[in-house]
Parts: sequence; structure tokens; C-alpha cells
Amino acid sequence: MPTLILKTNAPRPADVEALLRDASAAVAEALGKPERYVMVLLEPDTAMCFAADTAPCAYLELKSIGLAPERTEVLSATLCTFVEARLGVPRERVYIEFADLARDMFGWNGSTFAQG
Repeated sequence: MPTLILKTNAPRPADVEALLRDASAAVAEALGKPERYVMVLLEPDTAMCFAADTAPCAYLELKSIGLAPERTEVLSATLCTFVEARLGVPRERVYIEFADLARDMFGWNGSTFAQG
């Protein structure tokens, strides 16, 4: 159920599959959730500007059931470090939206996680 959406104006990396796998592992570890439920979406080469500048920047959304507000600072550091290292986007040019979703507001396998 954890989902990371990464939009950036940085170019598509040479090994997208490795980046997606590594991001999936990082999210699973940071949240303490099974990786088999993690989804990662990468949207490179997105038209974006930050502070009226089109230099590399990124917008991330991390959605998960049970995303505790007291964990967001650590998650922000983890994700900013990852984006900076893997895509070359400076951490001060990254925004992250965190969303804690109710179990019945996240569908999977023809049902919701409230049924699990």
C-alpha cells in the first residue's frame, strides 16, 4: 500500500529499473512495511520550475496507511538523500507531500485494505 510518486524535471536515468527497485526498497525499509506492497512511479523529464527556476527539482508524494506524522521528518531526509544521490536534484529543491490514508480509502485486489 505504500506508494511513492516521484515527479522531476531531471532527465530519465540510464537504469530506470534499478532506480525503481532501490526506491522501493528504501520506502519499505523507512516505513517498516513489506516491500511486496510498495509501488513506485517515476515521471522524469516533467515540465517543472521551482522558485522561478527550471534547474533540477522534484515533487514527491508518499502515501501509506498508518503514516505517522512523527516519522515524516526522517522520511523527508531519507527521500531527499535518495533523490539527490540518484537524480542529482539538490534537497533544497525537493517538496514532499505525505498522506496517511484510511484503510478503506486504499483499494487493492478488488477490495480495500479494510477487508484485510
